[in-house]
Amino acid sequence: MRTHNNGELRITDVNQEVRLVGWVAKKRNLGSMAFVDLRDRYGKTQLVFDESFHEQLKDVRNEYVINVTGNVVERQSKNSEMETGDIEIVVTNVKVLSKAKTTPLIIDNETDALEGVRMKYRYLDLRRPNMQANLMLRSKISSTIRHYLEMADFIDIETPVLGKSTPEGARDYLVPSRNYPGDFYALPQSPQIYKQLLMISGFERYYQIAKCFRDEDLRADRQMEFTQVDIEASFLSDVEIQSLTETMMQKVFKDVLNVDIEAPFKRMTWADAMHAYGTDKPDLRFGMAFQDVKSIFADSEFKVLQAGLGDDNVIKAIVVPNYADLTRKNLDKLVDIVKSHGGHGILDLKYKDGQLDGRILKFFSESEISALTDQLNLSENDLVLIVSGEFEVSCTALGAVRSYLANELSMIDEDKFEFLWVTEFPLLEFDKEDDRYYARHHPFTRPMDEDLELLESNPKAVRAIAYDMILNGFELGGGSLRIYDNEMQTKMFEVLGFTHEEIRSQFGFFIDAFEYGTPPHGGIAFGLDRLAMLMAHETSIREVIAFPKNAQAKDPMMEAPSQAAQAQLDELSLLINQKSENNA
Repeated sequence: MRTHNNGELRITDVNQEVRLVGWVAKKRNLGSMAFVDLRDRYGKTQLVFDESFHEQLKDVRNEYVINVTGNVVERQSKNSEMETGDIEIVVTNVKVLSKAKTTPLIIDNETDALEGVRMKYRYLDLRRPNMQANLMLRSKISSTIRHYLEMADFIDIETPVLGKSTPEGARDYLVPSRNYPGDFYALPQSPQIYKQLLMISGFERYYQIAKCFRDEDLRADRQMEFTQVDIEASFLSDVEIQSLTETMMQKVFKDVLNVDIEAPFKRMTWADAMHAYGTDKPDLRFGMAFQDVKSIFADSEFKVLQAGLGDDNVIKAIVVPNYADLTRKNLDKLVDIVKSHGGHGILDLKYKDGQLDGRILKFFSESEISALTDQLNLSENDLVLIVSGEFEVSCTALGAVRSYLANELSMIDEDKFEFLWVTEFPLLEFDKEDDRYYARHHPFTRPMDEDLELLESNPKAVRAIAYDMILNGFELGGGSLRIYDNEMQTKMFEVLGFTHEEIRSQFGFFIDAFEYGTPPHGGIAFGLDRLAMLMAHETSIREVIAFPKNAQAKDPMMEAPSQAAQAQLDELSLLINQKSENNA
């Protein structure tokens, strides 16, 4: 049907007869001549029709699928924006293969369509060259990862999609069993338990590009179903797993984008990341690291600062370069950000004419002003922002301010890729409402050896052999070394509040497997969608997924979710609880 695609013909092909197929991207009539840009996934080629084709072309519009035969000639007015811009095809024969209605959105890189329209007509949205480029980039990322892992002796093993619902994660998607009324399968949030069982099975090196499901609220970098690159290995240390991952990322970025990534990646403990950036996924493409000014105000009588003087409290400052002239409206926005993250407010000072200035300065002593000025190493027109209070709340709030200002003031180099390992996460976090501990990662994470004795006496202080891979402020992936001792795994469940009966009913099969020779093992998993989003310089993973759900967890094109027929419900022994509008 075709001899060439629409992105490959060049000046060296002049005088060839060729056959092309594709979609009409643009049609222009100039006197007796007609010009058509023919598009396929490879690019565009300009076609030239003389007046003898007038009748055949009169009804042809954008998105018609046509087949043409013609001769390659040198283009008089060349188009440097097209790969084929040095040539054009003088058409000798044309056949319409498929007609098209007027499309509800513009099929081009720039479209005027709202996201709702794009999602409803996703098959048309995917014709846009940038969307096709995104999905081809994603495909190349996947194939590069597969090749790298297989060369590193990893085995691709598929794990079940229908499994058992277990606690300690997001909400499961449940699938009712027809054969066992009242019982349910769960779609996997990750292949975590299966891949650990594969290590017990002796495969030593496993990987899978797995589809995972979590019933949680959607946002720009999160979908209810997502694709995860899942890796597990026996007899490797955490540093060895990280090194293997770094080399893989170097290959992916080089092969896909021709970008060189520096390795080893920078490293930072969770505590250091929180103290310096107020987040466990800091974006290191810009500065504004926090400074600890607690010691300066150790004797302060200012109540706002006294709130940061307790043992578990902090007083943190950041310097915003050349932003002393911010408006009251801008400052109020920063206060709102702090309060939305649980903080009480933010203090501001300006550095003008070689000295600090601000309404709160009257609450500072001369020695405090002098020490603060010296420590912050200020420049003219700098803005100083200070928060005080409980460690994690205050740091998180100031971290949100830091990120907001970096975007607002265009501090971020969008072409830069900055990787980071964040390590030594707290093993557990305490939920005051539930009055119990939860695993910060998952309940199979191994505690650091030096903290084991604290597991019963001071669980909050126990650190995990866990590591997150951060890229440009996004958590790209997370991993850990796993517990491989039966007694320690049982103890971990007990610390999390599980009774012996609950451990047996929910994890008995897993605990039993530990009794047959479990190798030391660990792994990592990272989001393919999120990696593709960042490499494509997109702001939403919906731009790198062929058929995503919208922000309301719906598929407008398929009109899913939808109601099931009563016969289907009866077959599954399900009864729908119809809520009234008042109780809905």
